[in-house]
Amino acid sequence: MPSILIVDDSRISRQIIRKLLPAGDFEVREASSGQECLQLHLQSPADLIFLDLTMPGWDGFETLSQLKAKDTNVKVVIVTADIQTGSQSKALGLGALEVICKPPKAEAIKRAVDAYCS
Repeated sequence: MPSILIVDDSRISRQIIRKLLPAGDFEVREASSGQECLQLHLQSPADLIFLDLTMPGWDGFETLSQLKAKDTNVKVVIVTADIQTGSQSKALGLGALEVICKPPKAEAIKRAVDAYCS
């Protein structure tokens, strides 16, 4: 069963992404911080991670860097309200597969799941 990890310090944002996931048989886990994300991924690797950029402690950039250092094959899609092209370019440069702007649309979440969650 494919697994999805949703990482955002906002419980509401995590719930929104969870509700937008396409129908299917997925294991869905949530993390409220970058450190928790890394710990959960190392315990049981996720097939796809939806990651926010703006979080206390490790932000999404640091979290992505830490994930990539431990698992070069990790699949991360950024979901953020930060629409600055510099931030998006930095995330992609660190290895994110794509950037979805908040509020996310069901089509964008479904496209990412279909493309990257196998």
